[in-house]
Amino acid sequence: MTALSFDETGVDVVYEGTEFRLEKDLIEEATRKSYVDVTDHEVLQIVEDSPSLSGEPRRIGDIV
Repeated sequence: MTALSFDETGVDVVYEGTEFRLEKDLIEEATRKSYVDVTDHEVLQIVEDSPSLSGEPRRIGDIV
């Protein structure tokens, strides 16, 4: 399971026991969207090859 923790400047990720940070600029470049308009599902797709997506996607702007 992948854990995502969002804040105004990026996302802290725990993936398969490894902790790392995805900075806001990297997420914007990867998605070609404003950080606040990116969804949690899109971030999960950056981290995992074939993530199991459940529930409705939530915008980072609504989370932070």
